Amino acid sequence: MSNEHSQLYVRAKKIWETVVKDEPGYPLELKLQLELHKQLLNLFQPGTYYYYVFNIFEADFDFVSPEVANVLGYSPEEVNIHKFLDIIHPEDKPYFLQFEQRITEFFKTLPFEKVSKYKMQYDFRMRTKDNRYVRLLHQAIQIDFDETNYYRTLDLDTDITHLKKDGEPSFSIIGLDGEPSYYNITETNTLILSHDLFTRRERVILKMIVENKTSKEIASTLFISQHTVNTHRKNILKKAKVTTPVELVRKGIQEGWV
Repeated sequence: MSNEHSQLYVRAKKIWETVVKDEPGYPLELKLQLELHKQLLNLFQPGTYYYYVFNIFEADFDFVSPEVANVLGYSPEEVNIHKFLDIIHPEDKPYFLQFEQRITEFFKTLPFEKVSKYKMQYDFRMRTKDNRYVRLLHQAIQIDFDETNYYRTLDLDTDITHLKKDGEPSFSIIGLDGEPSYYNITETNTLILSHDLFTRRERVILKMIVENKTSKEIASTLFISQHTVNTHRKNILKKAKVTTPVELVRKGIQEGWV
């Protein structure tokens, strides 16, 4: 491991250490495993993806899903935190540290009862095993925590190279269950509540559109008519100021709407 990569790990680990003091229990309890899979349903996958459990205390992965091979070309056994940090695009490493710093700052001030109501979202580029760079949409939620410690996160990385080929990484904090969201956070700006363009039902449908579900599939899932879904689709396109579903998906990811 080069000195550059070692320094990145040390700096990232110092950030993570600010939110965990006590060692978590081992192994993951059944209740936590069930919660992990339930929370996975709150994330979305607009492309090929893999997920993992990050142990904040150990500053390493407890688990990496087999799908990582489809996205990055590595087997789960090859992916630890050092490999992960090593293959982040050099230009995106400062963004990674900045985003992780803002995440820890946010959660340290968040009331305990609201911890499970937020997900973090940002994008960055990673080098695959065959030396290509892909852009990943990183989503993370807290799955193991108490009043004073954050032990583990569930993280999902989705290949969005086809949706965002260039541009600076963007970072958003997404409120769930009616909590406010903060979009396109930068290093220098303060957290500013974002005006929600969409109703709660529109946001649910937007998420399904991004997941490439048809109007018929959305109608069946939500127990509403296909005509109602199409009406929502038209309203969502109008509010987003786009004309096609492809534009909507790209803008939705760029703006952190989903």
